[in-house]
Amino acid sequence: MNPVSLRLLNQQLCCPQFSRPAQVVDYMGAIQAQEYRLMRWAVGMRTRKPSAGAFRKAFNGGEIVRLHLMRGTWQLVSARDYWPMIGLCGAKALAVTLGWMHSNKVSLPEKEVASIREILVETAQEKRSAVKEDFVTALRERGITMDDHRLSYHVRMAELEGVLCSGDLMPMKASYALSARKVGPRPDFDRDEALKTLTLKYFRSRQPATLEDFAWWSGLGLNDCRRGIELLGDYIHTERWRGREFYLTADCRTRGFRKGNYLLIPPYDEYLISYKSRDIVLDPDHRHRAHNNSGIFQPIVTLDGVVCGNWTPFQDASGANFFIGSHATGLQEEWDRFIEYRKQM
Repeated sequence: MNPVSLRLLNQQLCCPQFSRPAQVVDYMGAIQAQEYRLMRWAVGMRTRKPSAGAFRKAFNGGEIVRLHLMRGTWQLVSARDYWPMIGLCGAKALAVTLGWMHSNKVSLPEKEVASIREILVETAQEKRSAVKEDFVTALRERGITMDDHRLSYHVRMAELEGVLCSGDLMPMKASYALSARKVGPRPDFDRDEALKTLTLKYFRSRQPATLEDFAWWSGLGLNDCRRGIELLGDYIHTERWRGREFYLTADCRTRGFRKGNYLLIPPYDEYLISYKSRDIVLDPDHRHRAHNNSGIFQPIVTLDGVVCGNWTPFQDASGANFFIGSHATGLQEEWDRFIEYRKQM
């Protein structure tokens, strides 16, 4: 087993199978979307012909939805996965958020939550795509002043409870819409079915991966993660590699890997953040170049799937800084691909 080539193939970073951004997001189950501009490239680079225009159309049309979800962080999910993911991961993510609030000595009384929620809903209803400033204005008109930090917690709780989700795509800032309008009404929820689907999508798109990787990524407890694997039955099996047990699916992609390929991977990308242990593609001696202990991830360069440098997305040249070798001459094709995409953003 070559875990690096398998991850490149199954993460759609090598020989991508999909043409439309919404197909990529649906296949992946969820894609980290911490960086508002570069989340688009995270999806686009996994399509056959990256198009920022196609991403915008899918996002504005509600095929792709952005919200706070797993681990209390930002993700992109498909419209059809939105409600099942809220049902499966929302309560756990809300508990994480309440823990952060407690640490920061922030308390939101139920009466305040209800009154502010009503204003958020009214504003999103009126604006269709409301930005934070619209919420601030609506609050001020009712004689309420609130610091940005406190307002952010109100918005996040509304997201985790399925009230608000992403509005239209804007150049630099997030907007919010009513979930019922953007995605549709909340359907009946079957927890086992949602768990099975999430488990399938995770291992199909991140394999080979461990149980601990899945638990880290999903934010679910180990019992839930084991239950999800159990629900997949013979579709999933294990293989040992260097003393660790990895899960692979029956339809694991194994063909299409080509040597000599560079990738310009955005910060917070699933290529690293999907796994608790990242040493397969990232030398532990260089871990600090890719992310720190506070969860801040940097843009990275890979050669044949191995992290070898950093890059700067929003300047005229890639500015690649290699900490393994010196490979700048082979990077131009990938940089040109990104620049073409960036022009459309």
